[in-house]
Amino acid sequence: MPDSTAETVHWVLVPGGICRYGDAAKPRVVADLLVARTPLTARQTSHDDRAALPVTGVDHAEAVRLAAEVGGRLPTSVEWEWIAAGSERRPYPWGEAPWTPERAVLTAEGSTLYGPQPVGQHPAGATPDGVLDLAGNVWEWTASQVMGGGYIIRGGSYASKPLYARTTFLNAAPAQRRSPGISVRPVRTA
Repeated sequence: MPDSTAETVHWVLVPGGICRYGDAAKPRVVADLLVARTPLTARQTSHDDRAALPVTGVDHAEAVRLAAEVGGRLPTSVEWEWIAAGSERRPYPWGEAPWTPERAVLTAEGSTLYGPQPVGQHPAGATPDGVLDLAGNVWEWTASQVMGGGYIIRGGSYASKPLYARTTFLNAAPAQRRSPGISVRPVRTA
C-alpha cells in the first residue's frame, strides 16, 4: 500500500457506451469507468522518489500490483481506447486536430526527448472527460494479452512519433519488459 505521505489518485468518471474498437471498428460494450486522471506517479505509490514523474521500469506483474494498491486494475485495450477515443472515435484524445507540443510529449521531426516528463503538464491534450496524458510521455500497460504472452500497450511515449499516439494504434511488449517508456494507469468499474 502507498505510505501515508502518498498523494491520492484523482479519479475521473468516464461514462460507458459502445466502443467501436480498432481499425475494424468492432462494437464492444464498455461499462462506466473511474479512470486515473494521469498515469501513476511516485507520489501516488511508494515505488520510488521521482515525485511527479510517471512510474516506469515496471513489468506487467508490477503494473497489476501497483494498480491494485491504489484500488484499481489495468484497463483492457478496449476500455483504454474508449477512454481515449470516446463514442466519436477521436483520432487523438483531444480530438481531430494534429499533434502539437502543447498537447502531448512526443518526438518531433529532428528532436528526441531523453525520458518521461512530469505528468499533467499538457491540459490542451486532455480528453473531453478531463483525462490527461493518454497520448505520449509513456506507453500504458493494459490487461489485454497477445499471442506469446505479451500485453498490449497504448498511447505512445516521449520517444514516439505522433502516429503512435493515435487512439487506435496498438503496440505490445513482453510481460517481463521493464522500460523507462511504459507506465501504469489504473481504472475501476464505476
